[in-house]
Amino acid sequence: MSGGVIGGGQARARITELIRAARIGIMTTISLDGRLVGRPMVLQRAEFDGQLWFFAYAGSATVRQVRVNPEVELGLYDPRAQVWASITGSARDDHDQARAERLWHPGLAPWFPDGPATAGLTLVGVHPTAARCWDASGEQVELIGPVGAAPTGGSPADRREDGY
Repeated sequence: MSGGVIGGGQARARITELIRAARIGIMTTISLDGRLVGRPMVLQRAEFDGQLWFFAYAGSATVRQVRVNPEVELGLYDPRAQVWASITGSARDDHDQARAERLWHPGLAPWFPDGPATAGLTLVGVHPTAARCWDASGEQVELIGPVGAAPTGGSPADRREDGY
């Protein structure tokens, strides 16, 4: 990876690579009493189109938290390339049966035994606003600016002050 700021289609392609390699991510939400709560979530296997989709139960704490405070963070790790990523964005629950069927894969069966027809199933969509990546050297080597927008991000010194 090279350092700098990327955005738009290049950012979407890089996020697609990361979600395919990571397969599981940690979604952090804000609990109803203001605490940060993280849990593993199976990542979609489809091309990243500007939204990330996760399967959940409509009555779960995850969905309740997203309805009250939609701000989330997704932590990803690509073990082969030794790249870590933090994706921030806004989430919403939105069950769309056609989307659930399109995104379904057998790796979800342990949690949703009846597939996309599982009672109470919904989807949580995350619209990323920014993503930051680091590699095994410990240096921040890539900053993906606002996804779908033109690259922005200030000087390298500004990014060092933020710790990335």
